[in-house]
Amino acid sequence: MSNPPDMTAAPPEPLSECPHCQKPMPLCICDSVAPIKNRLGLLILQHPQEQDRALGTARLTAKHFANATVRVGLSWPSLSKALGRPVENAARWAVLYLGSARAADLEAEGEIVALTRKGEVAENQRAILGKLEGVVLLDGTWSQAKALWWRNPWMLKCQRVILNPAHPSRYGRLRREPRRDGLSTIEAAAMMLAGLERRPDIAETLHASFERMLARYREVQAEMPELAPKPAPKGRRRDFRRGKRQ
Repeated sequence: MSNPPDMTAAPPEPLSECPHCQKPMPLCICDSVAPIKNRLGLLILQHPQEQDRALGTARLTAKHFANATVRVGLSWPSLSKALGRPVENAARWAVLYLGSARAADLEAEGEIVALTRKGEVAENQRAILGKLEGVVLLDGTWSQAKALWWRNPWMLKCQRVILNPAHPSRYGRLRREPRRDGLSTIEAAAMMLAGLERRPDIAETLHASFERMLARYREVQAEMPELAPKPAPKGRRRDFRRGKRQ
């Protein structure tokens, strides 16, 4: 007698990824990304365990900008090493602060608020923000972003800022934010660079791109549930993006 045919189903082939945004190709929107010439530099530090390929926005954000860098890792000796080029004064770079300070609690005005080392609203906001040369964003879960903060003491030299968004994140029900002022990395970048460069077109372009990404995700979600992001472990807040991280 002949052996019965092997009825074991072959495992599905892994989905190919876009080399630019590193998303599965069904979720890639790189062909619609509009380039932006930015004056301020953008540095996104991504925790190596950040695995949300479906809804993550770090690489999509960077793809828009002529002057943007994404680094994956835990620590770098200095801002210059993280950027890959010399930086004369790290104080001219802003880092989106992870502390407990909230713009609403501080009764701060404006969408971008500079803080002192004590977490208080700094004086001469316009002068401080006007001298900035770049922005640092941390991309990962809340605990991952905090790990990046503590492992990179050179961030203490940077200007701390918080955001004061008028509306909650466009993620909506797709991703829960730990606070109402929580934003995705692309939304935080939009708010920071549009405000600091006084260019509303930057925010418009990034928000439109984010909306396209979310629409694409919703389109394929039902047909390809394997693309859904994995739930965060208990006890961890999903995102640092506190208008962080991102």
